[in-house]
Amino acid sequence: MITMYYGSKMQTLDEKAKEFAIKFHDETGEVRKYTNEACITHAAVVAMLVTCTPHTNEIIAAAWLQNTVERTNATLEDIKQNFGPLVSSYVKFLTDTSKQEDGNRETRKAIDRERLSHAPACVQTIKLASLIDNAGSIIKHDPKFAKVFLAEMRLSLDTLKYGDKLLWNLANNLANTKIHNAEN
Repeated sequence: MITMYYGSKMQTLDEKAKEFAIKFHDETGEVRKYTNEACITHAAVVAMLVTCTPHTNEIIAAAWLQNTVERTNATLEDIKQNFGPLVSSYVKFLTDTSKQEDGNRETRKAIDRERLSHAPACVQTIKLASLIDNAGSIIKHDPKFAKVFLAEMRLSLDTLKYGDKLLWNLANNLANTKIHNAEN
């Protein structure tokens, strides 16, 4: 277990990552689309799911930080300076690199799946946890978009085959959920 001093208290790397993620996400004021919960709640669920798999403090730190570069002013260099090159490399894999100018949603998602296909198993596990949390919210609150999201999720599962098998099976079950009451 890596322990370091941060401020005036001793913290593990994953505790420091949690604090860092909360700080940067709180600064944005961004909330989750369907529930208006603070965005950090997604990272908390992802980190909790990943703790149910074989993990290290670096992996849990990356789970807390997985959306930080995409959604806040934090940079990969900030992550590297605060958490080291390993955590930074995990977060880099988890950060979507596709841009609007790359094409439509289908094209952008294919670009991001390709990047994740080369990610270490632990990064794929974090991505599975993220998909699980997002799918639950989307299925509950937006059945019309859920059809699109779940189709994308099924494609992602082919890419995430090295992630934790238990989370992969859970994600696969969610991805194959039959959506009712959705507008056609």
